[in-house]
Amino acid sequence: MDDRNSKQKKSPQEILRGIIDLCADCDTCSTLLEEECVFFPELYRLWNNEKETGRPISDEELRHLVDLCTFCGLCPCPRIPADVMEAKSGYVAKEGLPTSTKLLIDVPRMAKVCGTIPWLYNALRKNKTVAPLLRKITDMHPDRELPALPDQSFFQWAEKKGLSSRKEGHKSVTYFAGCTAGYLFPQVGRAAVEVLEHNGVSVYVPKQECCGMPYLLEGDLPTLLDRVKANVDHLLPCVNKGDELVGSCSTCNFFMKKVMKERACYSDEYQKSVGASEQMMMIPDVKEGKKIFRNVHKAQYQRVLKDDGYFSSIPPLDRVAISEAFNDLGEYLARLHAEGKLSTKFGKVSERLVYFAPCHQREQKIGTPYLDLLRLIPGIEIDATAGVDCCGMGGNFGYKRTFHEDSMSIGRPLQQKIKKLNPQAIVTDCMSCKLQFNHTLPYPVYHPLEILAMAYKNL
Repeated sequence: MDDRNSKQKKSPQEILRGIIDLCADCDTCSTLLEEECVFFPELYRLWNNEKETGRPISDEELRHLVDLCTFCGLCPCPRIPADVMEAKSGYVAKEGLPTSTKLLIDVPRMAKVCGTIPWLYNALRKNKTVAPLLRKITDMHPDRELPALPDQSFFQWAEKKGLSSRKEGHKSVTYFAGCTAGYLFPQVGRAAVEVLEHNGVSVYVPKQECCGMPYLLEGDLPTLLDRVKANVDHLLPCVNKGDELVGSCSTCNFFMKKVMKERACYSDEYQKSVGASEQMMMIPDVKEGKKIFRNVHKAQYQRVLKDDGYFSSIPPLDRVAISEAFNDLGEYLARLHAEGKLSTKFGKVSERLVYFAPCHQREQKIGTPYLDLLRLIPGIEIDATAGVDCCGMGGNFGYKRTFHEDSMSIGRPLQQKIKKLNPQAIVTDCMSCKLQFNHTLPYPVYHPLEILAMAYKNL
């Protein structure tokens, strides 16, 4: 039986009940993620209360539980967040997505509408009369502010610079900017281009949509698939022309490299492409940085190992091709450095910084390439936060009236660590983390690419 079809016949409540029963028997995450997550502590609280009182977990409690998962990637069981998202999409299919949530997560549309007159939008979002109304419309917590919009988006800048047209005869790096660098913080996108071009790399910025992660988090499956299919159409021709794909947003990178290709390797098309036999399946893995294959018996596992996830309607080899061509930009620059192709002639940057590797960067399993590169810059003093922490923002979740206090609670241990280090500025790959730090801490926040670009300019 098709596992995905079987799951689709289950109600969201049944899926969540299965998660609770499975996790309660394991109990690993009850202490592993007690500070970094609000989903698992609530799951165990509900389970313990049910056992102690004999009162079954209610539908309302299950509905609240599913909204606590931010898909940070920290939990050790990848199938659990996938099932949580499955349950959430089931709720959304029945209830619809609230208009307030649609407005909050559609950054490109907001930027395109409000960006036509950014000065007016930026004035209104701070207006004492209008700002509360905007928060109410988007169901935003009263303590939060809508992000400012720049006078010019990165995509407008890139088009004027000629980056939206491929240079014939040149092998390019295709840059996927994402929504935050594309519309909210264009200085990050410009820094990415400046660093790449300083090192002789031709940059191409194709048409692109939101990676899809916000829609995955909210359970909006139709819009998620629309965005992913559009990006496959935009990016696959670049891969076919020999481009490497690079991204500066840790969440987009995690989505493109890990989430989008989930279970694609179990498809018949993929198995045929790697030369699997009639009796065995070849499952890709990475060991010591090298891709290897593990063989499993098809008769034993083919009913379980199926390409039955969210993106199974998209050709699996297309998803794998994009995923394998996609690089975190820090990872790409570190590789250039290892090959002796990266200019390390940096000017002095006299700053005392603290670097935070966000959740979706850590889940790429690439080390901390930006931290290593920043330490090559003369004059910089840079510390890194220790341990597995989360800023608590969870993409747009931190803005929500219903999640704000959880967001602050999750992020508090990290904030305390940063305050103790007392830097002049914070450096992080994630601009959602930047929004959180701007809200909670007094330090300026930069993307590592901005610091690298600054060091090149200081020569």
